[in-house]
Amino acid sequence: MHVRELAVVDAYEFVPRNFPDQRGLFVAPLQEPSFRDAVGHPLTVAQTNHSVSRKGTIRGIHFAATPPGQAKYVYCPSGSLLDVVVDLRVGSPTFGTWDAVRLDSTEFHAVYVPEGVGHGFIALEDDTAMSYLCSTGYNPAGEFGINPLDAELGLPWPAELEFLLSEKDTAAPTLAEAREKGLLPSYDDCLARYAELRSQG
Repeated sequence: MHVRELAVVDAYEFVPRNFPDQRGLFVAPLQEPSFRDAVGHPLTVAQTNHSVSRKGTIRGIHFAATPPGQAKYVYCPSGSLLDVVVDLRVGSPTFGTWDAVRLDSTEFHAVYVPEGVGHGFIALEDDTAMSYLCSTGYNPAGEFGINPLDAELGLPWPAELEFLLSEKDTAAPTLAEAREKGLLPSYDDCLARYAELRSQG
């Protein structure tokens, strides 16, 4: 498996080998040795989520309060999407930086989103599925979002698509507003959480 660190420090793209034959295809989107080598600790899975989206649907940019935060390992088992990670960790050397990776059901690339980093995507075709392996369970009180259409972030949503957002995502604050309100995670708190996970692993 090939691994690439994204422009957002501590976030990674994982590229597995595909094995097609006359029956179809086999692929392992998550492989523990490669994950551990890249991240420094094993992936704890407390909850799995699955979403199906119409073309043009944007979900995100979502993040969880840290600590404990919520890391995600995501891939696309059906359809295609543009996956986006945004560094929301105040004090991070890549704060405000984003990176984007195409995920689809042909190549089965995956993205690891560490605690404190925002995550979102846009479906590039109808009936696009996203699979999420989450390190912690759902905690409504600790769930936050950044408006995915924040002009200052300038996220690379394809302009030719008609965007479909939830009311919650539409009403989410911009990155500047979230920082002013003290909603964003601290990079130091995130580093402490990463160190704790490595010590446990």
